[in-house]
Amino acid sequence: MVDPKLCGLGLSLVYNMGVGLIFWFQTVSFCSNSLTIRWFHPNINGLEAETLLLKHGGHGSFLARPSKSNPGDFTLSVRRHDEVTHIKIQNTGDFYDLYGGETFATLAELVQYYTEQQGLLREKNGDVIELRYPLNSQDPTSERLHQFENCRSALLRQPGKSKHWQLILGKPSSRSEAAGIRWYHGHLSGREAEKLLLEKGKPGSFLVRESQSKPGDFVLSVLTSEEKLENGERKSRVTHVMIRFQPDGKYDVGGGERFDTLTDLLEHYKKNPMVEKSGAVVHLKQPFNATRISAANIETRVRELNKMADNTDKAKQGFWEEFEMLQQQECKLLYPRKEGQRPENKIKNRYKNILPFDTTRVLLRDVDESLPGSDYINANYIKSNLGDTRGSPPWKVYIATQGCLQNTVCDFWKMVYQENTHVIVMTTKEMERSRKKCFCYWPDENSSKDYDCIRVLSMGVHLEKDHILRELQMSRIDREEPPRRIWHYQYLSWPDHGVPNEPGGVLSFLGEINAAQNCTPHAGPIVVHCSAGIGRTGTIIVIDILVDIIDRQGLDCDIDVPKTIQMVRQQRSGMVQTEAQYKFIYMAVQKYIESRKRFLEDEQVRELALGFWLQRS
Repeated sequence: MVDPKLCGLGLSLVYNMGVGLIFWFQTVSFCSNSLTIRWFHPNINGLEAETLLLKHGGHGSFLARPSKSNPGDFTLSVRRHDEVTHIKIQNTGDFYDLYGGETFATLAELVQYYTEQQGLLREKNGDVIELRYPLNSQDPTSERLHQFENCRSALLRQPGKSKHWQLILGKPSSRSEAAGIRWYHGHLSGREAEKLLLEKGKPGSFLVRESQSKPGDFVLSVLTSEEKLENGERKSRVTHVMIRFQPDGKYDVGGGERFDTLTDLLEHYKKNPMVEKSGAVVHLKQPFNATRISAANIETRVRELNKMADNTDKAKQGFWEEFEMLQQQECKLLYPRKEGQRPENKIKNRYKNILPFDTTRVLLRDVDESLPGSDYINANYIKSNLGDTRGSPPWKVYIATQGCLQNTVCDFWKMVYQENTHVIVMTTKEMERSRKKCFCYWPDENSSKDYDCIRVLSMGVHLEKDHILRELQMSRIDREEPPRRIWHYQYLSWPDHGVPNEPGGVLSFLGEINAAQNCTPHAGPIVVHCSAGIGRTGTIIVIDILVDIIDRQGLDCDIDVPKTIQMVRQQRSGMVQTEAQYKFIYMAVQKYIESRKRFLEDEQVRELALGFWLQRS
């Protein structure tokens, strides 16, 4: 079986055309939330689909493409271990189906159905065909669409890197990269586009999205200055303009000029407004920027966000702009925090206004319930909540908490024990700039200390470049239970104000943390804390969540930094505190993706070299 984390290592092409298929069906409720349709590749044939899936996918990776043998129909190509299976999709003009069985209004609904209902798609011999990981097409706004010419592969030496080789399939397009791609929103539906523009846009705001009714085409959605009457109320009107992608690679809006790129089309209609049949003029004034991106394209996004603001508008650009938009949403996350405000619990809070949400707080069990506040600790569960994990390990769960006070150390160890935690991550020193950040809650090396009913033994201390690893053993004093091993990681290179100069040290630190977590079966949540338990803590957790997504789904997956931060803020307020921390998350993810790409390139070179050697021997 191919490990999705090591996808892209296979180089052989396996032909499995025309597989006979039969299906088992059952009645199920259908979810209206559409999957991304960036798995639709409008300009590739079967051989190119196989090359893409074998090079960039893993077992269960899939894509859809137009049928070359039957124009108007489509083909679903699925990688199954080291082979690719091609499944015909019929488009009758009224519905889509697999030449029998369930019918669907859109191609996206068909793919979503068979992705969610695993086990329904089978070969005649009963073998299940799994649709697990969509292999996304290149973002059309990057204007760097790779053309696969007869699937030729060439081994090219990179200029300036005498010992580094890279495998390149085909050759890149000569078109220049678009100046700005943040107006592109991928698979956003019309209803979702209207909601976004009405809630956050202003007259003249526009975005581009994929057409859900005609895969391969696009839609320009614009918030106009006109109003419409709806349920007795006057509301702003959003208009949608179809952008057709022609067989010759040109774009148009159904008439008039044709353009080489989406960027060229938009620039033209910014200067020359469109006129609707009603006579209404559609002005394109300012792009409504997307935050979701393909992980593989993060370098382009970071470059765009890094552009220096000009003198006319210093403030609202780049990282600052995205972070400020995120900050403005914070007022919508004011969930109750009554427990932390109780008189008996106030002394347990390091900062009086940084309190856990009641909805996600960790409740201490096995306590004296007659004592008010005995179940309280300033800590929240942080769950990724990123959707289905079918066929993969469940998403990680973290506990974000404050640095211990002297009077909360016993509660801290009770929490660690009850949650079956084996890894603790500390991102602060005990003292920074003569200020207490965290009470020392562990024993000295080669000694033990009792914290109420829990005994902690220090078994060893390892000093690394950027961190200290303490090996601890935790056991109950009051009952016979096996002792537990605890790995305590304390990161030392995070400055009191600001962020580390480069993310490599943090990524290595997270790599060790995850290795320790994974070596313990059924380990509970990773406990993460700094001083307040929101700034550095939130930054570390968000980076780890995004890296986990990439590990699971590959470099072509979608990631959304602001949305991920918003998700963790729904579980503990204030997570990721500063623009510098926000930018550092992007830098860390970019660094991680670069390292993954280098790993895959090196593996491809080794595989190719081995193939050449075997042929000659």
